Amino acid sequence: MSRQLAAKNQSRHKGPSQIPRPFVSATFAMTVDGKITTRDFTPVDFTSREDKLHLFRQRALADAVVIGHSTLKRDNVRLGLPEDLREARTKRGQTEAPLRVIVSNEGRIDNQLKIFQADPAKAGPVLVFSTKRMTREVRAALADKATLHFSDQQGVDLVEMLRILRRDYKVRRVACEGGPILFRSLLKLGLVDELNLTIAPYLFGGADAPTLTGLSKNFLPASVHCVMKDMHVVGDECFLTYRIKKKR
Repeated sequence: MSRQLAAKNQSRHKGPSQIPRPFVSATFAMTVDGKITTRDFTPVDFTSREDKLHLFRQRALADAVVIGHSTLKRDNVRLGLPEDLREARTKRGQTEAPLRVIVSNEGRIDNQLKIFQADPAKAGPVLVFSTKRMTREVRAALADKATLHFSDQQGVDLVEMLRILRRDYKVRRVACEGGPILFRSLLKLGLVDELNLTIAPYLFGGADAPTLTGLSKNFLPASVHCVMKDMHVVGDECFLTYRIKKKR
């Protein structure tokens, strides 16, 4: 199923904070020296079972979980939920599982990824936000596996993506699960409201291992001020929740 993603003229004249959009909460785990993976970007299991449950709980609170295609391809996850969290969602009046949203500028998406093999009734429907750079072959392969949205631009219009999620899918809360490129892009546009951060008791080192905002040597356009909402320690891990302070 395909839908055209095109921003209206009115939205072009508004800042991101003025356009109705969902609340965006990002969740990451990093080492003591700020690394979220190794220099090879390979999946690294350096956090505890408690952190994994924490990620699931954040996912369960959301109406949609958003992930960049590079991270999805690397980790090859279904983005589903355990049965107890699905039951808790239905008791709260939510759907059994959140929408699963893939962001891909180039659209080179393998239709054999695990996310497309899971039962949408239990794991949640899949949406893909991409551009017209996606080939006809890929579109055809994904047609019966996901709802496709296309942008005329070179990259996905993230402001418009969030507006569509809010308007067309009634999404009020988004859980962003990376990767760093997507997170950095959302930050630059002022589209992140909350950051959940787990500090794990490891040191990776290395200039080529990415941090929360990737490998870019450039500063963000402006510094981002985080306000502490919560902090607790479980074992050797520290769980932090920050509110992202909005610029006036």
